[in-house]
Amino acid sequence: MIALRARLRAIPTWQVTLGLALLGLGFLIAAQLASERPRVRYTTQERAPLVETALGLQAQQDDLKARILDLRDRIQTAERAGEGSAELVRQLNQELERARIAAGLIPLQGTGIVLRLEDSIQPAPPDGNDRDYLVSAQDIRILIEELWLAGAEAIAVSGERVTTTTAVIDIGGSVLVNSAYLAPPYHVTALGPPDLYDRLSASGGFVDFVRARGERFGIRISFATPESVDIPAFAGTVNLRNARVAPSQSPAP
Repeated sequence: MIALRARLRAIPTWQVTLGLALLGLGFLIAAQLASERPRVRYTTQERAPLVETALGLQAQQDDLKARILDLRDRIQTAERAGEGSAELVRQLNQELERARIAAGLIPLQGTGIVLRLEDSIQPAPPDGNDRDYLVSAQDIRILIEELWLAGAEAIAVSGERVTTTTAVIDIGGSVLVNSAYLAPPYHVTALGPPDLYDRLSASGGFVDFVRARGERFGIRISFATPESVDIPAFAGTVNLRNARVAPSQSPAP
C-alpha cells in the first residue's frame, strides 16, 4: 500500500490531468453516438411512408390537371355546338325567366298597392273572444286571395314573398309566413295594374271582409297607392316537384 502511494506520487501532474481530459472526451463521444443512432434509425423508418405520400399527392395533382383539361375541351365543344342555336338558347332563357318570376325567385318593382292590417283597439265584450279583435292568419289569407282575384301579379306580406308553396299560419301571438314569424301591423304589398285597388274595392268578397272584420270587430284596414312598390324575391328553398292547377270556386272578377 505504501509502495502504491509512492508510485502515484511519482506520476507527473500533467499526465493525470491529460488522462482525466481524455476520459471525459471519451464519455462525450460515446454519448453523442448513442443519441445519433435513434435519430438515424427514425429517419430511415419514416422515409418510405413520406415518399409514398408524396407520390400519392403527385398522382392526385396529375389527375386534377387531366380533369381540368377535359372540362375545358367539353366547354369549348358545347360553345361551338351552341353557335348555330342562338335563337333556341334565347327562347329557353326567356322561358326560364318567366318560370323564375312565377316561382317568386326574382324581385319585382312596379305599380301596385299596400294594405295595412292592425289589431283592433276596441275592448272585447265580457262574452266575446279576444282573438276576434286581433289580425289572424285567416284575415291575411282572405286578403291575399282577393288580391289574386283582383289581378295582382305578385304579393308580399311584411317582406315575405307569397308563392304557391307559402303557408300563412297562426303561431301564438304572431303569424308564420313561409318560415318567418311576423308581428302586427301586417303590410300586404301587391304588384299589379294601376287600377288594382279599384278592382279590389269592387269585389264583393273584399267588401264583406271589411264589413265583417273592420266594422264588427274594429280591425283597422288602411291602404296606400305609392308610385312604385317593391316585391322581394322568395328567400326559401324551392322543392316543389309536381303540381296541378286547382279549379277555383270563386267567380272571376
